[in-house]
Amino acid sequence: MPRIIGALLVAACLGACSAIQLAYNNLPTVSYWWLDEYLDFDGTQTPKVRDELSRLLAWHRQNELPRLASLLKDAQAMAPGEVTPEQVCAMADRIRERLLAVTERAEPAGTELALSLTEAQLQQLERKYAKNNAQYRKDWLDRTPEQVQEKRYDQFLDRTEDFYGRLNAEQRELLKQQVAQSVFDPKLADAERRKRQQEALRLLRGFVAARPSPSQARAALHDYIQRIAEPPPGPWRDQQQALLQEGCRNTAAMHNGTSASQRAQAVRRLQAYQDDLRELVAAR
Repeated sequence: MPRIIGALLVAACLGACSAIQLAYNNLPTVSYWWLDEYLDFDGTQTPKVRDELSRLLAWHRQNELPRLASLLKDAQAMAPGEVTPEQVCAMADRIRERLLAVTERAEPAGTELALSLTEAQLQQLERKYAKNNAQYRKDWLDRTPEQVQEKRYDQFLDRTEDFYGRLNAEQRELLKQQVAQSVFDPKLADAERRKRQQEALRLLRGFVAARPSPSQARAALHDYIQRIAEPPPGPWRDQQQALLQEGCRNTAAMHNGTSASQRAQAVRRLQAYQDDLRELVAAR
């Protein structure tokens, strides 16, 4: 569910403007097939999952899209001038609040689904986790540090140029320096994701064995999600905090190094996002 929830926000804020409405309106269908790869729904679960995803999107359209439009409007007001890392982090906190709001809304349906899962479906989930882990290893762990930096640079370059337009040589060099100096640790990220996977499997297998009440199951799921949102003290929490601060500093530095025409491009892109959100709200 966290991945689907994230998709709801990303579809409303990122990507080519012309594709936002199509992607957003098709999220229930796309989300269903994505989830089905993990859990292999049976004939009883399928209509319930489809209905709940449609209801979640309808709620998001009515309640969250206006808030996202407000967030984008504030970002647009900031775009023509320089920004501080603190302002970037404040915007990140607002995005996080919206993600958590959707997570909370999805909890009852997520609890009902979790309580309906069978051991066979959890074995399917375990196989899917293993497949994902193998792909992550191929993408990140089997690469040299130089190859990891190159991959991250290419990703950041695509995203930055999609927003500001083509970067000049000096701006590209700044981006390369930011990536080279990053505290990102793919091994630590891999260890944490595997830990979360095993915790999820233990939690869901506990539901199969003990058959807790819906309120007990929801509380357990809520605690699990909160541990992801707010990791306990330790290396992973330190890494997340360091990456957040790094991202705020790097975003501010990149934006402050853009030209007037690049900032104007960013303003136009943000306005186009807002226009798409207003059309999506009006279409409900």
